[in-house]
Amino acid sequence: MYQSHFGLRESPFHITPNPAFFYSGNARGDILDAMLYAVGNGEGIIKLTGEVGTGKTMLCRMLESRMPAHIDVIYLVNPNLNPLEVQHAIAAELGLPTIGLRADEVQRSLHAELIKRHSAGRQVVLLVEEAQAMPLDTLEAIRLLTNLETARSKLLQIVLFGQPELDQNLNLSSMRQLKERITHSFQVPALEAELTGDFLAFRLRAAGHEGPALFSPAAARLIAEASQGIVRRINILADKALLAAFADDATMVEAVHAHQAIAETAFRRPAGRWRARPVVLGCLLALFIGAIWYLVLAATPNL
Repeated sequence: MYQSHFGLRESPFHITPNPAFFYSGNARGDILDAMLYAVGNGEGIIKLTGEVGTGKTMLCRMLESRMPAHIDVIYLVNPNLNPLEVQHAIAAELGLPTIGLRADEVQRSLHAELIKRHSAGRQVVLLVEEAQAMPLDTLEAIRLLTNLETARSKLLQIVLFGQPELDQNLNLSSMRQLKERITHSFQVPALEAELTGDFLAFRLRAAGHEGPALFSPAAARLIAEASQGIVRRINILADKALLAAFADDATMVEAVHAHQAIAETAFRRPAGRWRARPVVLGCLLALFIGAIWYLVLAATPNL
């Protein structure tokens, strides 16, 4: 709706991960480079965790898009699988038949296919999303797949993507073998407040904007505060703020437009403000009670 008004060829703040809109600031580029190095090293399990909306899926897509040509990437996107189902799912991703096969037959088929690809100079990487939601015995079944190896290298490289609850699961004593197999561990941080303006400008340029900054410093600060650095929230607020500016026939997103966007969202009050609210209410209540007592005493005749 507002794209032509602001000289954009597409929406700059859609929340569906698109590698063309990958922002490398705030350590994200460094994390991606380190993950590519770890995958190329070909040993152990790699783990990446982050809060909801911080950009884990974007990093997953970027990792896939930058894989060397000799690496075959397969996905496991459904976390609600039991150990038998997860083997069938991985085999299906590799194009192997699984209907009617027992678990041991599927595993032998997997092993044979991985050896075949390894002999052809191929490397297979399994990307596991929402790993924190996986049953513990399914995570253990995935660990056992790392036992498939030659004398020199692993036949299957595994990258786990999950929310912080994944670390809680891995800290359980029953998961210590899996935890010890993790050779590289990364965490996606929330976007630093001072980088919000740069992030907004980057997304706008990626969408075709070539003019001066569209978000005023005040608007960027408000979005940074309300979003608490969660990238998905920043995108939602920025999109609504642009729409408000468009409705106002403005050429720049000002603080008033950011306020309008924040007022329409479920996360409009940062945690810090919620903590301050009871203090303010307490002061007002104390003043109110004091005023009541003053009126009562003033109306009471002297004895």
